[in-house]
Amino acid sequence: MPSASASQLIMQSENYKKDSISLVGAISLGTGVMIGAGIFAILGQVAELSGSLLPFAFIFGAIVTGFSSYAYVKLSNNYPSAGGIAMYLTEAYGKGTITAAASLLMVLSMMISESLVARTFGTYTLQLFSGPVSEFWVPVLGVLLILVAFGINLSGNKTLGKSSFVMAIIKVGGISLFAIGGLWLADFSFSDLLPSAQGGESSLVDNLGALALSILAYKGFTTITNSGEEVEEPKKNVGRAIIFSLLICAVIYTLVAWAVSVNLTVPEIIAAKDFALAEAAKPAFGKWGLTFTVALAIVATISGVIASLFAVSRMTTMLTKMNLIPHRHFGMSGNIQRHMLVYTVVVAIVLTVFFDLSRIASLGAILYLVMDTIVQWGVLKNLRDKIDANAIIVTIAIVLNCIVLTAFIWVKASRDPLVLYVALGLIAAVFLGERFFLRTRTDNNAKK
Repeated sequence: MPSASASQLIMQSENYKKDSISLVGAISLGTGVMIGAGIFAILGQVAELSGSLLPFAFIFGAIVTGFSSYAYVKLSNNYPSAGGIAMYLTEAYGKGTITAAASLLMVLSMMISESLVARTFGTYTLQLFSGPVSEFWVPVLGVLLILVAFGINLSGNKTLGKSSFVMAIIKVGGISLFAIGGLWLADFSFSDLLPSAQGGESSLVDNLGALALSILAYKGFTTITNSGEEVEEPKKNVGRAIIFSLLICAVIYTLVAWAVSVNLTVPEIIAAKDFALAEAAKPAFGKWGLTFTVALAIVATISGVIASLFAVSRMTTMLTKMNLIPHRHFGMSGNIQRHMLVYTVVVAIVLTVFFDLSRIASLGAILYLVMDTIVQWGVLKNLRDKIDANAIIVTIAIVLNCIVLTAFIWVKASRDPLVLYVALGLIAAVFLGERFFLRTRTDNNAKK
């Protein structure tokens, strides 16, 4: 099969180490990206659309993501590869424009998430300082985080795996403590599970739009697919890692969302939407709680960027080896994976400097949902028999994606149409650019 030969080529030429990532390490990578890009970065923005239904937005976001993840589990069981989604698309559509463009949309979505997490790092870090602090330092700190994550990725898989595991333990334990402690100190009761009208009720379209952002908080599970054959027993453990990381994050997100909801009103959450968890820690835990929550946010965002850079560099290396994207060395030494790591860092830094959190999150959600729908359709149309996938489950995933994406586009069209123009421009540029590149390459090869 084409995917097997391409994957083997990369494993040999790029010094990928087979079986260098354990099941626990793969779960750590997935939760690292999800928690870093999820609960800290977008909780307030989800609340802006969902209102008092904030916790339910994360519950239903997990359900939608669960349907989507089914296809990835089936694909990973049959096609474990260092290229992950790029190889899945190749199996579904062949080495053409759709595969190349959809893969690049995923790459762009992940780069956008890196900048989202980086700015979240800066925003939460500034909460440690009393008094007014210039917003200038948010992108500065974000860029610093990206550079540190770049250095850790250069050190190799063993260091990456160990750091991801340690940070995952700190995050899961610390955030669980925040959630449970916040609920307990607020005299939480089961009646609090029901939504209130404290901040006004959101419309159905707004709530569906909120799901797009909550899904963005879960999309980090795709990071695991890009580890491919580097995971021990990949045909079994990649799928397991996806399932376990989603379950862990779903429980944590829901608990935290309820903890924040019982300690702050919806208007208070929205007012502090870029650092909602830190704000919620004040009434529950006081000054110590604020420091503790900010420390957790710093750990979560650091591990999130580290894991995401790892996944993007692997995926873009695969695309380069498959001749689906152009590549230039620009005088750099080292292998292609290192070059792609540099390019990823440069793009993430530019996004961190020039875009705010809200627009970054919206853009990432749109690109991801478009890419995921393309993957799901490829499975339904071309691969369901080969990988023994249930057509009903995949169809439900496609329908849910389309409903959520349509609602989110409707919301943004009335509130921030610039995001839609940028998203549409990026999608068009990616498809047209890939079409031109692949056609030019084919013509050049024919002349030879």
